[in-house]
Amino acid sequence: MKKEIVSLEGKLIVSCQALEEEPLHSSFIMGRMARAAKEGGASGIRANSVEDIKEIKKNVDLPVVGIIKRNYDDSQIYITPTMKEIDELMKAAPDIISTDATNRIRPGNLTLDDFYIQVREKYPDQLLLADCSTVDEMLHADKLGFDFVSPTLVSYTEDSKDLKIETNDFDFLRTIIGKVKAKVIAEGNIDTPEKAKRVIELGCYCVVVGSAITRPQLITKKFAQAVNSIQR
Repeated sequence: MKKEIVSLEGKLIVSCQALEEEPLHSSFIMGRMARAAKEGGASGIRANSVEDIKEIKKNVDLPVVGIIKRNYDDSQIYITPTMKEIDELMKAAPDIISTDATNRIRPGNLTLDDFYIQVREKYPDQLLLADCSTVDEMLHADKLGFDFVSPTLVSYTEDSKDLKIETNDFDFLRTIIGKVKAKVIAEGNIDTPEKAKRVIELGCYCVVVGSAITRPQLITKKFAQAVNSIQR
């Protein structure tokens, strides 16, 4: 029987991540970032790495979507790409594990279908989120049996490089909602409160916001560009 979590329906998940080259890279800082997100009203956290997840759990009692970003030489997939990352994440016990569910070949020449079967056989009760880049990939992930599907990787793959989920009033999401049994989680370039509200109104289960909240260098860049654009 799959684990039950506090309902995230109609709620905000904040992605608290900082890669090694970023100024806030630190499990301690991500834990505090998660605490700040909770104080602001977040109902869940998305986090990268076992260390960050454990630290975040010390700071907040919110559901956690866990991933591990890791590069492999033989694949473009880097979000929880192999069983090795799944096993590592299980030690941190995230409520949901998210993985790249695009149609690209995984490390070791493994297809998504084969990888999904392996994960389900070993961890049948674990909730799984499919990070996708196209409508067809979301439909396929739903058919496989993922509990959640998301357009997280729209514009990041060759098949989706010209797509944006917010185009034409989130036409991408409106196309998929109602066609899948899995819960649709909106994620990707949702950088204003108005956009976050709109995707919930359209029927998404919940919404993930990351850089617009937790990457101050990118937030600062927008302000700086606006100020520096003034002709003097």
